[in-house]
Amino acid sequence: MDIQPYLAESKKLVDQFLEKLLPGENEEPAAIHRAMRYSVFAGGKRVRPILVMASGESLGGERMVLLHLGSAVEMMHTYSLIHDDLPALDNDDLRRGQPTCHKIFGEAMAILAGDALMTRCYQVLAALPGVSESTRVRIIGEIANATGTVRGMIGGQVVDLESEGKTVSPDLLEYIHHSKTGALLTACVRCGALAVGATGEELVALTGYGSKVGLVFQIVDDILDVTSSSEELGKTPGKDAKVKKATYPALYGLDASRTKARELVESALRDIAEFGQKADKLRSLARFVLQRTA
Repeated sequence: MDIQPYLAESKKLVDQFLEKLLPGENEEPAAIHRAMRYSVFAGGKRVRPILVMASGESLGGERMVLLHLGSAVEMMHTYSLIHDDLPALDNDDLRRGQPTCHKIFGEAMAILAGDALMTRCYQVLAALPGVSESTRVRIIGEIANATGTVRGMIGGQVVDLESEGKTVSPDLLEYIHHSKTGALLTACVRCGALAVGATGEELVALTGYGSKVGLVFQIVDDILDVTSSSEELGKTPGKDAKVKKATYPALYGLDASRTKARELVESALRDIAEFGQKADKLRSLARFVLQRTA
């Protein structure tokens, strides 16, 4: 299927939900709400909420609950981007082609905006409509684990920082990528399925798909940092090599990295082969993640 119309429609719906779920820019204290909204609405493809939606829809789920869930995840993702860009971490002036949050609002307000978006994510999840209390609690646990320190986003970022300038093993590189990027993407797929009552077998298949697509996303990020311009990326390219980050191209080279990404997508598609036509969006999303140029 042509994924572009689905991406455009889904992004529009997610943006509408984010508009409703975030405090207005004039609501006091206005400074923090302006900073939060600046980063949330600075652009972006909304890949994570769209994965939530496509996963749930592959099992026949209703879109309303998936939009709430996906919008919450996008807040969590935006928090991570704001903090990633800070001088103490990646120290980047550009994100999605716009000045980063700390360049506009200052470091203190950027830190607080990130904190506030993470908190707002959990507020939205705690009130998630259309699911049982036990499912709501399980989804909150999934997101917390995916963004935490043990094989989650923060843990992956820590090991990524500690590995700068060092030669890393293939196993450690995979750990970094699965944790700092793949864990939340996998959680998007799992939570979308949990929200609509996935069976055990369905969840196993979707977890395999999500884990592989999540790793592909970061491998492609590594490749684009080498091959793209700042205009194409919307952020500063070449920074991985400059600080000697652990990346797939650094360890394997560009051609082998591209081959690895293609193989992972093929394996992910096999994981959801039994889902039939209802999973066509997930199949097209996997190919989109592989072929993206920004």
